[in-house]
Amino acid sequence: MALQSASRESASLADFLNLVRQRKALIALLLTAVVIVTLGVTAFLPRWYLATTKVLVEKPEGEVKLFQAQSSSAYDPYFLQDQFRIMQSEKILYPVIERLNLNSRIGASLGSPVPLENAITYQYLLQKMVRIEAPRNSSVIEINVYAQDPALAAEIANELANVYSADRIAEATASQREGLEELQRQLAAQEQVVTSQRDVVEALRRDLNISGVDLTARSSDLEIETLFQLQNSLIALRTDAAGKRARYESFRAIPEEERISLVNSELIPDPNIQQLHQAYLIAEQEVARLRGSLGDQHPDMQAAQETLNTRRGQLDAQLRGFERGLQIAAEEAATRVRQLEQELESAKAAQILSAQERRRPFDDALQRLENESRLRDVLSQTLRQREIDFQVPKRTIEILNVAEPARWASKPNWTLNLAFALLFGGLLGLGVAVSLEYFDTSFRDLNDVESRLKLPVLGVIPLSGMTGDPMDDPAESEPYRVLLTNLNLTLKPGEPASLVIFSAGPGEGKSTTLNRLACLMAAGGERVLLVDSDLRRPRQHQLAGRPRSPGLGDLITGNSDLGSVVQKGIVPNLDFIPSGTRGDVTLGLVHGNRLRDLISTARGQYDKIVFDSPPVIGVSDASVIGSVVDGAILLIQHRRNPASMVERARQIIDGLKIPILGVVLNQVPNDSGEDFSYYTSNYSYYGVGEKRRRRRSSGSGNAETGSGKPAPRDSLDLDE
Repeated sequence: MALQSASRESASLADFLNLVRQRKALIALLLTAVVIVTLGVTAFLPRWYLATTKVLVEKPEGEVKLFQAQSSSAYDPYFLQDQFRIMQSEKILYPVIERLNLNSRIGASLGSPVPLENAITYQYLLQKMVRIEAPRNSSVIEINVYAQDPALAAEIANELANVYSADRIAEATASQREGLEELQRQLAAQEQVVTSQRDVVEALRRDLNISGVDLTARSSDLEIETLFQLQNSLIALRTDAAGKRARYESFRAIPEEERISLVNSELIPDPNIQQLHQAYLIAEQEVARLRGSLGDQHPDMQAAQETLNTRRGQLDAQLRGFERGLQIAAEEAATRVRQLEQELESAKAAQILSAQERRRPFDDALQRLENESRLRDVLSQTLRQREIDFQVPKRTIEILNVAEPARWASKPNWTLNLAFALLFGGLLGLGVAVSLEYFDTSFRDLNDVESRLKLPVLGVIPLSGMTGDPMDDPAESEPYRVLLTNLNLTLKPGEPASLVIFSAGPGEGKSTTLNRLACLMAAGGERVLLVDSDLRRPRQHQLAGRPRSPGLGDLITGNSDLGSVVQKGIVPNLDFIPSGTRGDVTLGLVHGNRLRDLISTARGQYDKIVFDSPPVIGVSDASVIGSVVDGAILLIQHRRNPASMVERARQIIDGLKIPILGVVLNQVPNDSGEDFSYYTSNYSYYGVGEKRRRRRSSGSGNAETGSGKPAPRDSLDLDE
């Protein structure tokens, strides 16, 4: 385990690439499964069609100032954010719902038997259909509408743009028209004041017998000039006080929840409020962004909502402070008017005591007439200016295109879904492969096998193996030749040997490996006896193409003798004892003695006596067989069983007091690592051409069923 842990810790890119090569079939399978599922789900998803209308929205310019250069409007992100929210408000979407009868049309598409309510349709539009985007540093707003009916999507997009355009025009002209009507009323009232004041002046002229006086002439008296100045100041203060009072009353009449929409550089020129408004907009955008992917109870969503509420509270407090400031300014202006009125009355009282007391009433009346006439002229000029301003066309909104029904669906996006499926499937395949590799407790390489089992590796059998007789192709039989050579070097030369091949569990290819090894021994000139001692799940009679009985089971129970159970000439120099038909026989100690007698008798006739054994773990027969042979070979299938299971099998064999000659690794893939590749890559030394030539030359012999050779065997059979 220490070596395995160290191997995991020292993993490199080469190890990862090697892992990908080994698990490429699994990765490809998972990737294909994810792609197929994604394509299937995408094919059954409803089709959504996109219709887009682009609207150019510009901030309206201020009042037209006569005889002054007009400045162009600049990009205002706060203004666009306001328009972005207005487009998504009930003020705009409710008329669209009513005009297009969306309550019934959307309700029918959702399977509702009755029309939906405006509020439900409004929420469905915002959540599913309408997406309004305002690109950065641009005055163009894109109205995107998704619908399963392409014609409906185009209708909603165009109608939304038309309703918004009409609302902008009505909003702009309504305020101007109200201002013009108010100016007209003020001008008519001022005309009456001027006429009345002129009558007063004429009456004083007659009463005081003053003739030949120009009504526009001014007295040179210093006190009269002072009164004129006070009177002019009083008029200016009254006008300023009236404006401040009107501004305060107008602002106070606006509900607090609607004041936030008035925050801009012209209506509320307060930098603190502007900064708070910007922070509030940013917090509102963050809440809108998180709402698309998080629920209301998510901590990030609650934190963002709390920040938004805090900014809103601060902004409302600043607006209330701004209202209080307007009130104080209006009260201060009214106080200054009262003070100036008192000063003017005092000046008038002092003037009466002067030498010009007789002319003073006439001069006062004349001054009032002049002031009222001047005020009338100012109102007339302002009215004319506003009328010209009202007639000047303002292009603050422009619909840039008309939405058309889409020909292809925008959702689902096949390309995006396929790319996501490829990415997710690849990551899933790699993740599963890495997880399997990490949790795989089998032996990783040759060093791992030899260091943990303390046994040499006698041979490495690749996964491809042979598809026919071992002698058909040298390249395919070479792994078994290497195994046989290493085995002969391990055994004592010139002495008959009895051998058994063990495996920890079933299905590791032990029977096939033993059969081919026995065939190569016989082909090398040795006399070999192959004994199928796996009485429970015999396999050798199938590989040899011979009958199962009589066999070893009949021999050890005394029902047959050795001569009757031995089948001669499986291949030249190879004889065979099958398992027999007695499947209920379990090898015990008494049977072990009979197996020793069998080996003792066979030693004089054969050079090698090889036994096919059942698995070591879970079956007692293997221990009996191991106790009577000269040596054992432990076969391990690549990456099949945990290393602890193999180590346990080795401990059982050690307990039998027989030598373990070495280990055979079976079914090793060609791309399973550098250690294994050193063996498997060299097996192809014999070329494909020689393989084909040898098969052609031996084709006639193999075609005959009675040639004495065993039937072709599939190396991929994982027998016992």
